Amino acid sequence: MTNRWNLEGKRALITGATRGIGRAVAEDFLQLGAEIFVIARDKERLDQTLEQWKESDYKACGCAGDLGKAETRQTLFAEIERLWGRLDILVNNVGTNIRKKALEYDEQEYDFIMEANLKATFDMCRKAYPLLKKAGGGSIVNMSSVAGLTHLRTGAPYGMTKAALVQLTRNLAVEWAPDNIRVNAVAPWYIRTPLVEPVLSDKEYLAAVLARTPLGRIGQPREVAGVISFLCMPAASYVTGQCISVDGGFMVYGF
Repeated sequence: MTNRWNLEGKRALITGATRGIGRAVAEDFLQLGAEIFVIARDKERLDQTLEQWKESDYKACGCAGDLGKAETRQTLFAEIERLWGRLDILVNNVGTNIRKKALEYDEQEYDFIMEANLKATFDMCRKAYPLLKKAGGGSIVNMSSVAGLTHLRTGAPYGMTKAALVQLTRNLAVEWAPDNIRVNAVAPWYIRTPLVEPVLSDKEYLAAVLARTPLGRIGQPREVAGVISFLCMPAASYVTGQCISVDGGFMVYGF
């Protein structure tokens, strides 16, 4: 029973893992016995984070880079191949946003969001596939959002990418099931992360958010991390192609 509820011996690649949800996932994985490789853009923060983990005798390494660039993704998987030769888990956590009305985006902003949120994730999944297959199967978790399931004031391009990630998750789950590769997604509502703090600092908007959230509070990164950790455990071995909302009840709120 114990072996079903941990990540002992698993090797995981986690993107955007130095703050917010990504860091919470990384620390959950380490505490559950996984060895992790992380990538983030801020090299100084990454180095500090890795040092803290190593002081706790966790097995963690990583590199700095912008996953919005194809060459970074290529270099990353070459390093994973060299270091481990296989992969058990991929958590696609990196994402970005520019909040505007649909008519206000220019082409460069649109392309930036699409590259970072969708194209990069699609490429990461495809590059991870041979390493997951070599391991005899594994788990991918994609970071969607409730913005991909319903309308929010996040801007159309962001919602489009997050909706597309749900469909990507479904397609890959079916395509790769014969190789014992499970693919799932999580869709958080507002979570206390640096990305959303500027939005939640608006007291009127925060009140509106809380009024639409049955649990009556903003979520914490560790609450999303717990769902992601479960999806990657042997205990979730029959769960694939799913998108799980981590939203305090937001998506089922009625009259």
